[in-house]
Amino acid sequence: MLTRIRTIALVLGLASLAALPPVALALDEPFYIDLFRRFMIFAIAAVSLNLILGYGGMVSFGHAAYLGIGGYAVGILAYYGIDNGFLQWGVAIGASALVALVIGAVSIRTSGIYFIMITLAFTQMLYFLGISVEEYGGDDGMSLLTLSQFGEWLDLSDATTFYYLVLAILIAFMYIVHRLVNSRFGMVIRAAKSNEVRTRAIGFSPYPYKLVAFMIAGAMCGLAGALLVNHTAYLTPDFMHWTRSGEIMFMVILGGVGTTAGPLVGTVALLLLEDTLSAWTTHWQLFLGIFLVLVVLFAKRGLAGLLPGGKRNG
Repeated sequence: MLTRIRTIALVLGLASLAALPPVALALDEPFYIDLFRRFMIFAIAAVSLNLILGYGGMVSFGHAAYLGIGGYAVGILAYYGIDNGFLQWGVAIGASALVALVIGAVSIRTSGIYFIMITLAFTQMLYFLGISVEEYGGDDGMSLLTLSQFGEWLDLSDATTFYYLVLAILIAFMYIVHRLVNSRFGMVIRAAKSNEVRTRAIGFSPYPYKLVAFMIAGAMCGLAGALLVNHTAYLTPDFMHWTRSGEIMFMVILGGVGTTAGPLVGTVALLLLEDTLSAWTTHWQLFLGIFLVLVVLFAKRGLAGLLPGGKRNG
């Protein structure tokens, strides 16, 4: 019964997102289409982090690196006149997965604070690399000369079309992560999070499973980066800054780690709070911090855990 309630709540939330564009256009408020498209792009990044943080216990403080890699893959190819979206997004996913393989191969051999510091160090290296390459704007960043092109049937310059594409990718990734964590593969990841020694004792080596999960998460976030640069039509090394990684982590924690709906709920809540509070006061970060502390103290399963039937691994 609880599972059914939780599923209905998630479906209603996604249906509300699907209904937003026609409602916004009917009210002559197209701004909300762009606003919630931005929310969903970051939700995709949060879903990817939740795979390794929520289910694998890997506290990666460098997840924003893949946002930057995905963004620069699109931006650099467009800079040289290559605007084919299939190629751009394929490179974004592949490059992000490759970098995740390298970072994961080193960091997963460690744990705790060492894991956090290694992922943070790699991200900062990529961040300073982005600053140092003047050809692509350096610290000032670069404009996306043309949006990714997929032919007449998928025009990203149309706000509504782009919105529904992002929504479809978000739903697909939420479903993929749900299936992964409830498969044999996911059971090993979750078992290693609970007790890695016992997992080894029953015959499973967690390392390759965690590395594959790390790569999948990186690839997903790389696609989020490709979507984000098409959304903003501009990219800077700030895409990869460690504070961006912290924001994505807050989205997961706020929504509820290890839950299906948590990343989406946490992303919408955090970004809505940021936009609302920043318009109200210049000290908005103080009030946002107080809210986050209250959620951590009194809603240990995040905002998704407050929903009917909300629970971990849901």
